[in-house]
Amino acid sequence: MGSSHTLGPVLETERLRLRVPEARDFDPYAEMNCDAEAMRFIGGTLPRAACWRKFLQMPGAWVLQGFAMFTVETKQGEWLGQLGPWQPEGWPGTEVGWAFKRSSWGRGYATEAAVAAIDWAFDTLGWTDVIHSISPDNVASQALAQRLGSVNRGPGQLPEPFAGERIDVWGQSREQWRARRGAA
Repeated sequence: MGSSHTLGPVLETERLRLRVPEARDFDPYAEMNCDAEAMRFIGGTLPRAACWRKFLQMPGAWVLQGFAMFTVETKQGEWLGQLGPWQPEGWPGTEVGWAFKRSSWGRGYATEAAVAAIDWAFDTLGWTDVIHSISPDNVASQALAQRLGSVNRGPGQLPEPFAGERIDVWGQSREQWRARRGAA
């Protein structure tokens, strides 16, 4: 069987590569999912067997929808996290979401990857709007959303089994994004 790179694009930034998740990404993904701080606002930790089932969501979404979160890695091949377009059934909008291992926090990786993924979602997927579903307590993700130019649109509602989670929907239109990018 061929490489899963044929499932989707590879986006490159100055320091990063965004690509479709592959089986070799599972070990660092499972490690991140065991880190209570890294998973605090995105569903909490999971045992390894449950991580495997969750891990398969993104490659499955690539196959069925033609988009999903990318694996984000350094150009040297270090796995950093997942980020990208995501729209499960019942979701409040066309989301670009993220999850990064704690050792990669504070280095600008999420911003760099998000810019590439949002450009791709607008230019290739034809999205007209992008959102980020963020816990009102998740100050770091709120700061990232603000760096990206998104604004807090107020409380949102996730589908079951996440309906009890408090989230705010941050977002912006394609026109707002392109206006900011043109000015940058």
